[in-house]
Amino acid sequence: MTSTFMGLEIGKRAVVAHQTAINTTGHNLSNRNTEGYSRQRVEFSPFEPIYLPGLNREETPGQLGQGAVVSRIERIRDQLLDRRIVAQAGGEGYWTARDPYIRNLENITKEVGANSVRPKLDEFWNAWQELSMYPADTAPRTAVVERANTLLGGIRDDFLQLRSLQDMADGDVKLTVDRINDLSKQIAGLNSEIQRIKAQGDNPNDLYDRRDLLVDRLSSLISVTVDTRDPDEFMVHTGGHVFVQGSIGRQFDLRRSNDEGFAQVFWADMGTPLEIPQGITDNEHTGKLGALLELRDHTIATEIQSLDTLAMNFIDLVNEVHRGAYGLNGSTGNDFFVERAFVTNVNGNYDRDGDGEYDTSYIFRINGVNELEARAQVGLSGTITLSAAGGTVDVPYYPTDTVADIITRMNNSGAEVTARLNRDGHLSFRGTPNEKRDPALDNPDFVIRHIEDSGRFLEGYAGVLNASGPDGAYDWAQSDAVAALRGDTTDIAVAPVAHPSGWIEVNPAILRDNNSVAAGFGENGRPANPGNGEAALAIASIRNTSVMVGKLRTFDDFFADAVARIGELGKESNKNLETQNLVMKELKEMRESVSGVNMDEELSDLLRYQQGYAAAARFITTVNSLLDTLINRMGV
Repeated sequence: MTSTFMGLEIGKRAVVAHQTAINTTGHNLSNRNTEGYSRQRVEFSPFEPIYLPGLNREETPGQLGQGAVVSRIERIRDQLLDRRIVAQAGGEGYWTARDPYIRNLENITKEVGANSVRPKLDEFWNAWQELSMYPADTAPRTAVVERANTLLGGIRDDFLQLRSLQDMADGDVKLTVDRINDLSKQIAGLNSEIQRIKAQGDNPNDLYDRRDLLVDRLSSLISVTVDTRDPDEFMVHTGGHVFVQGSIGRQFDLRRSNDEGFAQVFWADMGTPLEIPQGITDNEHTGKLGALLELRDHTIATEIQSLDTLAMNFIDLVNEVHRGAYGLNGSTGNDFFVERAFVTNVNGNYDRDGDGEYDTSYIFRINGVNELEARAQVGLSGTITLSAAGGTVDVPYYPTDTVADIITRMNNSGAEVTARLNRDGHLSFRGTPNEKRDPALDNPDFVIRHIEDSGRFLEGYAGVLNASGPDGAYDWAQSDAVAALRGDTTDIAVAPVAHPSGWIEVNPAILRDNNSVAAGFGENGRPANPGNGEAALAIASIRNTSVMVGKLRTFDDFFADAVARIGELGKESNKNLETQNLVMKELKEMRESVSGVNMDEELSDLLRYQQGYAAAARFITTVNSLLDTLINRMGV
């Protein structure tokens, strides 16, 4: 049996439903410029009809409706598009963070300009050339010292700028980790609140939007994926691990665990390091954190290693000539540059594990004792084994090879050792920076770690090793490793203190007396003639001599390679950043077309709901008039 006042209930429901729709439209318009907001739509549904069982069915045709109600307020969102944006945001975050650092690197390593190292090095070589023409004068020696100080100041300044940039990246790592931890907490907190509201039967659209916005921000900082398969437990993964699970937001911890004192990222609850792929190819979607770690531990570190290589080879080559020559005051045996050894032991012995016993030999340079001719065929065969990144590398040689052929093959093998014939014609090995540097100093820079020869080239021919085969190999992982060498302590050099580009300086003895600058070689044990400028000319000729600066041949090659390398990094960074920005712009525009608030559409809906509201109100007025007639006028 229907109620007399049923019409009023129908009208009331219609008014409430349209008022809710109008308020929802107003909510959309108010949040048109709110970041991350998704427009919401009201879904109407008919209220449950009156079911009239029994005898009444014959008198009433079917079920009677009771008006309309709001069944739910839904936010408009494309989940597939959201996942694409989350996946792509890591790339944009990576290149956005990387680009300004690369621009700074370009400014630091510029080849031209009054403050760059390249022209200062040219002036240094020119000063030695001038001294070779006037070896009996003091003024050219003063110019050599002044230009040396200017050059070293430029090298140290470049090192300080690179180290400052590395420290800046380290500071950004800390700030980024703090931000990631904060986002993890916020997402977990929102998960708890969302579940509480859903348990009451409500639909927390605004909280969903807030959570999605936080996930977007998180995905630009670190690579994440979202798992919504369980509607009651929203999950975020990173690096194959669960990062957020429901109300639990895991945290990262920072620990200083490497020799440079930089912060490394660990999982706070497990104490294990966060694994982020190394190298741009694998790392380009790991977000801002991946970019900063890559910059700090690889890109900038490589440039510092490159500058250290320049400084260390520069020191060693100039000193090699200078200590064998004579100054105007008759002094000899002086190094032009200060060499700071990593250890004081003449054999390079070092206690690497800290147990009080020597267990390692830190040797930078090893010279053979036999004089070789570069174009001579060796008439020997065998395989030379040298230390390389991650292990060793084998270099075969054959009877028809010349000494120069074998040296070239060793230098092109990828070994972390370079070889050359020094000015005396002796085979000279030098350690290089390590491509895969271990945080615990297991693979320090400028240390020769292994030299072995299955044949007799390094043994009897070059006079480097005492014996062939594994038993006669030089290996750094023992004390007194130099016992495997043919030479004495004058034929080796101990590895330097870390970062020679930061401490390189002219010998104080030369600064006190410029006449100690050597210009000529002596003969038969007698000091050089004042007019002899052969030593100064030999130092000046280092400029264009194949001295193997790392894997390069000359100092000019070194600078050309450095400029080309940084230039390519700049082009790559600019191109990839532009590409990522365009991709993200397109994806966000697609999401805005789906989820964004359109003013025309909202105003159109507002008019529609307003008319529905007015119609419902008119319906209530009509029903009221009918009831007034029924109640107040019947029987009159």
